[in-house]
Amino acid sequence: MYLKIVHLKTGIINHSLDIIIKIIDFILLKKKIVSLRILKRIILSFKAKLIYLVEEANWAIEWVGNYITYYLRKLYSINAEIASQYFARNKIIHYGEITCLIRDNSILGMRKSNKNILTLYHIPSYDNIKSILYYLNQKLDLIHTSNNIAKQKLIEYGFEESKIILIPLGVDLSKFKRFNNDLRIKIKKNFNLPHNKIIIGSFQQDCWKNGTPVERKGPDILCEVLKRLSEQFDIHVLLTGPGRIFVKKRLDEYHIPYTHIFLNNYKDMVYCYNVLDLYLITSRVEGGPLALLESMATGVPVITTKVGMAPEVINNSINGFITNIDDINQLFEYSTKIIENKDVREKIIHNALESIKDYSWEKITKQYYLKIYKKILTLP
Repeated sequence: MYLKIVHLKTGIINHSLDIIIKIIDFILLKKKIVSLRILKRIILSFKAKLIYLVEEANWAIEWVGNYITYYLRKLYSINAEIASQYFARNKIIHYGEITCLIRDNSILGMRKSNKNILTLYHIPSYDNIKSILYYLNQKLDLIHTSNNIAKQKLIEYGFEESKIILIPLGVDLSKFKRFNNDLRIKIKKNFNLPHNKIIIGSFQQDCWKNGTPVERKGPDILCEVLKRLSEQFDIHVLLTGPGRIFVKKRLDEYHIPYTHIFLNNYKDMVYCYNVLDLYLITSRVEGGPLALLESMATGVPVITTKVGMAPEVINNSINGFITNIDDINQLFEYSTKIIENKDVREKIIHNALESIKDYSWEKITKQYYLKIYKKILTLP
């Protein structure tokens, strides 16, 4: 009888919380109110068994969390949500990035009653990163990374190998896909892009707000490759998102035409990819990047440096091209090959569209469940 009363009360509370969340969602559809988003996440923290934490400013990590929690609910009926951890007790807490754990170079506390997981896509450049990782090794149940480069660095810094789980990033293949040629031409017109030029894409942040370049993204390398390509081909560069001051300034200096687009919705990125003839990743450090998978899924030949997931994803000259970091000559030569050789270009596109099928978010979330959450749920 007592248990029936407890279950009844719990059901009434959950039903009431569901109604409140629906009201908040309705308001958020009309207007973005940060305080309401925070309130929603606090409410969800009471309901969820698994809480995925994200930083408000990082839309890329938020979408990763959205996909993982969605498929955990769909495939395994796990009550997983992007929520707040402040009132969480006896739950699984997955920190989607290290900034969820660090404020002003200090580590936030983690409750012992929770199972704590951290995703670390690449090793941050904090001065005291080794001591931070040593501390986290003692406190975390597991740490997840998306690539072998970061995994080996964690081991090198003394992180316990048995706690490191390797699972790649995923891509939404229902949204990121190749459009037919007529639609691609129409999108080009909508973006006011030239129809007779080679469109080269770069959608990754290249500088901080003050214009200082983010060196790990390799914007200096990108601009030098584009300069050399512009001397041989009639190119036009497509940029998206904030933090593009450095690249735009260099392109102006080199008299290379470009278009810079701001999007309100992450999923609209698919339109930007579908107007490209080539995508360049010239980074020195990466966790993914997501652009690697998104380019392949949309049928855009990608040339990337040997960073993040690229060594595991790219089979050189088969489904893309991969070069050593800072290798301007090789980046230029591979770009030239893509532009000049239609057979090579079509082979790369075809093979990339096949190999990317292994990186659907549904398949990747199954790895999260089997390698992380199922393991966590069976810990003593």
